[in-house]
Amino acid sequence: MCGIAAIVSHQAVNQELYDALTVLQHRGQDAAGIVTCEKGRLHLRKDTGLTRDVFTNAQMMKLRGNMGIAHVRYPTAGCTSSAEAQPFYVNSPFGLTLAHNGNLTNTEELKEALFVQDQRHINTDSDSEVLLNVFAHELQSLGKLHLSVNDVFEAVKGVHRRCRGAYAVVVMIAGFGILGFRDPHGIRPIVYGQRQSESGTEFMIASESVALDVLGFELISDVAAGEAVFIEESGVLHTRQCAENVDHCPCIFEYVYFARPDSIIDNISVYKARLRMGTKLAEKIQREWPDNDIDVVIPIPDTSRTAALQMAYILGVKFREGFIKNRYIGRTFIMPGQKMREKSVRQKLNAIGLEFEGKNVLLVDDSVVRGTTSEQIIQMARDAGAKKVYFASAAPPVRYPNVYGIDMPAAHELIAHNRTEDEVSAAIGADRLIYQDLDDLIAAVGKGNPNISHFDTSCFSNEYITGDIDDDYLERIEALRNDDAQSERNSENFIVEMQNCD
Repeated sequence: MCGIAAIVSHQAVNQELYDALTVLQHRGQDAAGIVTCEKGRLHLRKDTGLTRDVFTNAQMMKLRGNMGIAHVRYPTAGCTSSAEAQPFYVNSPFGLTLAHNGNLTNTEELKEALFVQDQRHINTDSDSEVLLNVFAHELQSLGKLHLSVNDVFEAVKGVHRRCRGAYAVVVMIAGFGILGFRDPHGIRPIVYGQRQSESGTEFMIASESVALDVLGFELISDVAAGEAVFIEESGVLHTRQCAENVDHCPCIFEYVYFARPDSIIDNISVYKARLRMGTKLAEKIQREWPDNDIDVVIPIPDTSRTAALQMAYILGVKFREGFIKNRYIGRTFIMPGQKMREKSVRQKLNAIGLEFEGKNVLLVDDSVVRGTTSEQIIQMARDAGAKKVYFASAAPPVRYPNVYGIDMPAAHELIAHNRTEDEVSAAIGADRLIYQDLDDLIAAVGKGNPNISHFDTSCFSNEYITGDIDDDYLERIEALRNDDAQSERNSENFIVEMQNCD
């Protein structure tokens, strides 16, 4: 999962792109990058680390220009490396930079075609570099010395014909403008908005509407599935549907976990969706466990708080903040290694003993992925004096990998894979485990926009919307994504970068 942003303004955009990345930091903590354009010349800064660590005042001053794009990343493919930080750049044609959120599912096929047919070299393991080169080739194949807006949209059509998977993308064409587009299924989110300044209309594209809100832009719309928007450097907006076959199917896990609650994605309030998740889960408890002895509902900060608050209200029991979060520790779900995730849990959370002592507590989390974090938190509750510890997940069991841009681990590392709910409950040490039903999750999210007929629920249902995911593909993904493989790649990369420093 990544965060992208782009601004076309009548003033310098470096500070506002930086601010946008801080707002979108929850979408990626591995790397950050900004590229701006000044009189046709590009200025780039990117590296591994948080936004605040990647950019110094001196570096920010060098990012001159009135339009630019930005990216925060965590590694869904490849390794943790400054070489794979975005945006990516190619000089031909015209000078292009790209930032991408999502994951292509036919990367290897595209790499071969780029090398053999298009005669383009790929320098990293990133599918985003592949996507950039596909777009660059499609634009170059038009054979134009001077670009038109129509040429840009024709190139996007070529990308849709060749690329499969999930992609929400911003591209800057040096001296010409900024493009945003979304795959024909609209799996990953992307929105655009405008604001008025003394010099005229300014535009912004971002992964989530909250980034627009913070910078004073008014939301115009989501980029529709298969749609492209192009903003000329002068500030003129163009939109066009560029995909022949559109089947809007946004990722439901955005609403469960990734997106900020104050965002609106595909006309669905993330906050309202999470409230409805809490209602559905509480109703399930009332239906299946009417004689429950729950004394208090306690959320596991932060993404489960909205659902937990609603659950307590429906169940008629107390809601309490039982854990205090150290906000200087990153998301454990995103952290690249199991040992690092385990070590960070107790650094990240501390229990308030008074809220647990002698009580039957219902802990609420947004989801259970690997289960190790849940196990440790349950043990923390017991250590704090809880009599019984029940556990509720606002999402159904995560049993299958997500291949569309969320770095869920190999199937065998998912605690619910090939396990019953009772077996998962025993594995994490809960006295009882309550999962959200998939139909209830779909209803909770879908109520916000009845025009969306279905969602990508692949990590729960094993149904992949792109139709090109088979066992062989999942085995290849598992070989790349399991903790041992990632640790080995990161160790090799660390050695290489240290040698480069020497």
